[in-house]
Amino acid sequence: MTTSDSHLPVAVRPSRLATPVDGHLVPALIADEGDSAAWRYIEFFTANIRNQNTRRAYARACRRFFAWCEDRGLTLPTIRPFDVAAYVELLQRTRSPPCVKQQLAAVRMLFDWLITGQVMPANPASAVRGPKHVVKTGKTPVLDAPEWRKLLDSIPTGTVRDLRDRALIATLTYSFARITAALRMKVEDLRPQGAGWRLRLHEKGGKHHAMPCHHALAEALHAYIAAAGIAEDRKGWLFRTSRGHNATVLSEEPMNQSDAWRMIRRRAVAAGIHAPIGNHTFRATGITAYLANGGALEHAQEMAAHESPRTTKLYDRTKERLTQDEVERIRL
Repeated sequence: MTTSDSHLPVAVRPSRLATPVDGHLVPALIADEGDSAAWRYIEFFTANIRNQNTRRAYARACRRFFAWCEDRGLTLPTIRPFDVAAYVELLQRTRSPPCVKQQLAAVRMLFDWLITGQVMPANPASAVRGPKHVVKTGKTPVLDAPEWRKLLDSIPTGTVRDLRDRALIATLTYSFARITAALRMKVEDLRPQGAGWRLRLHEKGGKHHAMPCHHALAEALHAYIAAAGIAEDRKGWLFRTSRGHNATVLSEEPMNQSDAWRMIRRRAVAAGIHAPIGNHTFRATGITAYLANGGALEHAQEMAAHESPRTTKLYDRTKERLTQDEVERIRL
């Protein structure tokens, strides 16, 4: 087989694409190796990966890879590093380097899981290198201080939904919270500490991350909680949905990422902000503002719950702003 005649199949033979195992679809190449292999495949996603977004992304990547192998008549024992390398080379023609690296990581991790389950003797993806991809600056749209203030000031304070939206945006900005961590918060996660307040965020993997609450954030949260009448519902969700077009009543159900994204897009349009901002914009905006105002990188890393300072450094946009200021000196 050569890579020149390789292509991603538009449709793979339906009868061979996947086999149902107790309600789960398993690639035929895995199912052909028996029940133990099929269950090991299922357990990789259900027992080994806890984050739902990662689970979905890795499941798609593995299905595509095994469909490609199936289309070429390969079986699980006959997959070699050459085949994985050919697939990676094919992906690079149409996919971005980060996407290719993620798909290779999914396949590599699955093979490792199959090895520990004694389904395979070796990992054919372990020696395959992905594309080089060096990122020095993040791509998430970031608002500068006047834009952020313009957005927040454009949100009225007349209804509980308005106050909820202001409080959520403030939480994402001042606490550097990931959207999932913010939406998992309960009312009790805003706690008094001395003369101030402290937030407890629910991070990935069941971890908790606590940090002091900025005074402006505390004001926004208390205004929202008081208007919503949820101060005594300590175990209830903090950020709740509002049914239909009724902005004065909240449900007991938590907002999800899609709810938050739609809210942010709606508020951005109303404020006349045309940048394609989303949930992650405010985490990036808060970190950028902190670093631009002389905050220490190591403290930003701890506040953002980043594993590596290199990740935090991606939010440092001060060089971009310096370059723009200098360019504006060109006056004709």
